[in-house]
Amino acid sequence: MQTDPYRLLAKRLDSLPNGYPPSPDGLELQLLARLFSPKEAELASHLRLTKENFRQIAKRTGGEPKETRNMLKSMAKRGLITAGRVEGGLGYGLMPFVVGIYEMQVENLDADLAQLFERYYQQSFGHILNIEPSVHRVIPVGESVKVDMEIRPYESAADIVNNSQAWGVTECICRKQKALIDDPCEHPLEVCMMFNKNPGAFDQVSHIRSLTREQALETLQIAAEAGLVHTVSNDQHGSSYICNCCTCSCGILRGISELGIANAVAQSAFINVVDEDLCIACEDCLEYCQFDALSMDLFAQVDQLRCVGCGVCVQACPEDALSLVRRPDQEVVPVPVSKTEWMQKRAAARHLDLKEVL
Repeated sequence: MQTDPYRLLAKRLDSLPNGYPPSPDGLELQLLARLFSPKEAELASHLRLTKENFRQIAKRTGGEPKETRNMLKSMAKRGLITAGRVEGGLGYGLMPFVVGIYEMQVENLDADLAQLFERYYQQSFGHILNIEPSVHRVIPVGESVKVDMEIRPYESAADIVNNSQAWGVTECICRKQKALIDDPCEHPLEVCMMFNKNPGAFDQVSHIRSLTREQALETLQIAAEAGLVHTVSNDQHGSSYICNCCTCSCGILRGISELGIANAVAQSAFINVVDEDLCIACEDCLEYCQFDALSMDLFAQVDQLRCVGCGVCVQACPEDALSLVRRPDQEVVPVPVSKTEWMQKRAAARHLDLKEVL
């Protein structure tokens, strides 16, 4: 009996550090069936994280080279696998389901796919959020950090923007998904930001609106003023995107608000502090905190276990009574230096052998 190609691909995706856990109802297979043909799923199940050209892949899988190339090109164009230059031409590699395949479906997302993902989210997604190191990391709104505090480049959203050569913005697939299941939130939709070292990288990408550096900084400020939390990939070199997230729609932050997973996102290296002499107990900050980390007595109180150090509430304070300071060294979880280190630590936590997928 022939093995189901969707089971093969689901197993392969779950063997990646990010994870793609099975669900009791087989929803992970239904999601893949919506995106891949059976032949594509089988081919993708043999791909590695390290990109290979189509000849290498065809030789390893026993496929016909021309057909293999055409399938790989089609999948890459649809955001199902990754592609990039390698020795011998264009290379193709496996991409995680989250963050990866799912986020690339912003143009293809419809009500049926949105509902299917929601069911999968409720049944199984929490299993990949409860593993450290976390997939995403919070970085603070820049103006919220005290001026005498050191902010390292990988801790600064503005530095990520300024160190890039191409800037783009697209719709947040999380908010789009929630709207399609009739549970929308009021936060802005087009604030999912992407960056590249190559000028003009997004000029010809249909679902990404190319920005100038100044427009990217403006978008960042719009997100901050809307009360959104900046999150990035959880490594020091992770500067290819900034998600501007909310606990009402974001798949990762909902892990905290809905699934009760405290470590669903890695905290920033900062913590909120209150100047008791300046605080007038106006309570403006309370509605901006998405993590229930603030309460009010004679002045604002900070729950240090809940505060993720995003600084959103700081910007909302009319009296400048709030600010972020660096956490004590013993409370700061070191950020993996590279994506490779992150994968190694994550694989170790999940008892995976990375040699199987690299």
